[in-house]
Amino acid sequence: MVIVSGWLRVDPLVRDAYVTGCREVVIAARTAPGCQEFVIAADPLEDDRVIVYERWASDAELAEFRGSGPDPDQSAAILEAQVQQYRVTAVESA
Repeated sequence: MVIVSGWLRVDPLVRDAYVTGCREVVIAARTAPGCQEFVIAADPLEDDRVIVYERWASDAELAEFRGSGPDPDQSAAILEAQVQQYRVTAVESA
């Protein structure tokens, strides 16, 4: 399992529009083979922060989805990003 998690900073004036503009990406990801979870959401406390969370069954399925990359307008709106990828070797119920 692969988890991609982190945050993006965008102009607070466009943050909500940025998240709304990611809707099609979320729909595409959630229907992609191997996608177990995919969320892009506005942070409830920081008005310039967008939370990213993805869970994929494998590196290969994540890589296949990533093939096209983000929309150029979405990339241009990102002022700062801290997103990491984690490989999970065991899962337990919380």
